[in-house]
Amino acid sequence: MKNKPVVIICGDPKSTFNEILIKTFKSKFFKNIKFPVILVGSKKLLLNEFKKSKTRINFYKFDDQINLHKNKIYIIDIPINYKKLKPIKKNLYIEKSFETGLKLVNKINSLGLINGPISKKTFLKGKYNGITEYLATKTGSLNEIMLIFNKKLSVSPITTHIPISRVENNIKKKVIVNKIQGINNFYKKFLGLKPSIAVTGLNPHCETFASKNIEKNEILPAINFLKRKKIKVFGPFSADTIFLKKNRENFNVIVGMYHDQVLGPMKTIFGFDAINITIGLPFVRITPDHGPNYEMFGLNKSKTDSLKQALNFLDKYVAKA
Repeated sequence: MKNKPVVIICGDPKSTFNEILIKTFKSKFFKNIKFPVILVGSKKLLLNEFKKSKTRINFYKFDDQINLHKNKIYIIDIPINYKKLKPIKKNLYIEKSFETGLKLVNKINSLGLINGPISKKTFLKGKYNGITEYLATKTGSLNEIMLIFNKKLSVSPITTHIPISRVENNIKKKVIVNKIQGINNFYKKFLGLKPSIAVTGLNPHCETFASKNIEKNEILPAINFLKRKKIKVFGPFSADTIFLKKNRENFNVIVGMYHDQVLGPMKTIFGFDAINITIGLPFVRITPDHGPNYEMFGLNKSKTDSLKQALNFLDKYVAKA
């Protein structure tokens, strides 16, 4: 295709993402976007949301035989009766949206995939630890990496959506090496730089307790191996001080051992001014760094920061890589 599009899976029909889409599409920001957008979701639902916001935006039916135009919005309709929405129907709608979106991304030469927030509890039902793992399974990817990206500082957990009790047994030298190499390659390819990467320990103050010495046996050997590969990696650092301003300013990325060890500080510092990028898939996948936010549904108070960052990242970095 002449103009590489971005595929957006609208996700949960009762999330605030449709409202965020509308606000983004009618903003001055979107007028400067240089690629087409293909939405995968319910056309009636979106039109209803547009009507409530007193906004008119033209949708074009997607056809893979036509030339797509930048700054135009195309749609693949996934029908749903959103006024009488039963849980099973909602899950089937989300599943069909993902199946359609993933098939499309693989078929066309797209810039990447953005998906709206999904409730892990109601959609995944314990079959997958998170959407990151769901997409990795669906695409046959073996080394998916979660990167919460902000230009000033990004974070990445070695383990993602698993209980704290299982974290220690999943911290392995090979896993740490593979994930940090993936982050390093991603930064070099899309941002044109070799990132400076800090790695935390697992235990408080990187100390050894009654359990096995994870810092000495797994984390430090991984860091030393990566240094020999000329990757700018440092640590292990104590997680309670690495996010202090004077410390974090020395790094592009902080890699932690588990989800909340790095996502908690990240959200405290930047709020939701960040995007969740999955590295290691056959395409660049981004999701806004917030959940469905059901309690805000219909209140017209949701901010567009994270979606705009996602579109801006694809426009500024992926399109030019």
